[in-house]
Formats: sequence, structure tokens, C-alpha cells
Amino acid sequence: MIKNITLGIKAYFGAFSLISKLKLWKYFAVPMVISVITASTIGVSAYAFSDNIGTFISKAWVWEWGKDTFSVFGTILGALMVIVIGLILYKHIIMALSAPFMSPVSEKIEKYITGNLNADHRKTSFSEQLYRGIRINVRNLLLELLFTIPILLLKFIPVINIFSTILLFLVQAYYAGFGNMDYTLERHFKYRQSVNFVKKHKGIAIGNGIVFMLFLIIPVIGVILVLPLSVTAATLKTVESLEIDNLESR
Repeated sequence: MIKNITLGIKAYFGAFSLISKLKLWKYFAVPMVISVITASTIGVSAYAFSDNIGTFISKAWVWEWGKDTFSVFGTILGALMVIVIGLILYKHIIMALSAPFMSPVSEKIEKYITGNLNADHRKTSFSEQLYRGIRINVRNLLLELLFTIPILLLKFIPVINIFSTILLFLVQAYYAGFGNMDYTLERHFKYRQSVNFVKKHKGIAIGNGIVFMLFLIIPVIGVILVLPLSVTAATLKTVESLEIDNLESR
């Protein structure tokens, strides 16, 4: 697992130069716009709702003693919940809507790596790619929320809340990497087969997603470059993993 996570991270090295070499930047124009608009909308919403959620949480403390302290804690927790859920929504929205634009990028990178695309690869239209992207990301969104809410509740427990932060980050990273890998997998597998493939190679998904999440910390530039670099890195490792799996199955 640790080895595959490292490989998923290392795949980012050289991604920028590969995009330039294959002249792929033009394919990222629309996804970049989608990314900036989505991030801005979620950022404004987070600012607007964090205080309201904090106030709601603070009402759970019915005693007078410690009320001010719990109120501050509630505000912080409310802001954290909005940010976490905002990040979850952000990545699934941009990955779903960008699917028709990222699939051609992934295809060109795969062709560059392998030298050709096999005739038995699945051929999909713009609308089919969009539907596939929405389906995968809605599934991942629901599962991620299912795991995230209990992890957020662990924030109330001292000491354990430190480990819950790490766990929360890894969960977010996994589903980010999952979405990036599927731009390649949609040519090879149907929906259920793709899910099983990512489960088998979850280390690659987590490694890719770790850098994806770290990019979002970088103001402005992060949301612009995160998709081009993460999709390129994910394609490199996904194609490599597909080739290894094919060799092992022979």
C-alpha cells in the first residue's frame, strides 16, 4: 500500500512537461473555468454559512458554565464542516463535469505511452462520458459523505481527533484519485469493473489524491492546475497498472 501511494505521488513529477510536450493545455481550458467558478461559489457559501452552523452547534450546550468556550468550539467546528463538505462537493462537481474534456486527454497520453490504442477499447460519445462522470462521482460523493460524517464526529474526542484529521484527509484523497483514474478506465471497463479496479489499486488512487488535495491549499493557482496535473499523473499510473494486470492474467 505505502509503495503504491508513493508511486501515485511520484507520477506528478514530469506531468507538467508531458502536458506541454503533447500540447494538451488547450483541452484544459473549459475544466479550468469550471474549477474556478465552482471553487469561488463554494468558498463564498462556506463563508456565509459557517457562522450559522456554528451557532446551531453551540445550542447543543445547555449549561451556562463553559458556554462561551463551547460556542467558540462550535464556530470552529462549523467552519471545518463547511470546508470539508465544500471540498468534497468541489472535487466531485469538477470531475463529473470535466469528464468529456479529460477523456480525450487521457486517451492521448495512453496512446503516447503504449504507441497505439487497441481496437477493443470502448468508444464513448461526449454525452456518454458526461453521464459516466456524473454516475461515478455521485456514487463516490455519497460514499465519501457516509464515511466523512462519522469521522467529523470524532473531532469531539480529544487525542482521537488528531488521527481523525489524517483519516479524513486520506478518505478525501482516495475519492479524488478514484475520479482521476476513471478517465482512463472508462475506455477499458464498464462501471462495476472500474470500481473493482480502483479498489485493487487503492494505493495509487490515494497517492494521486494526496497531491490533488494539497494543490487546493495553494490560492488561485491550485484550482487552476490541479485537474491538468492530477489527471495526467493518474493516467500514467493507471495505464501502467492496466499493463501489469494484463501481463499477470496471461
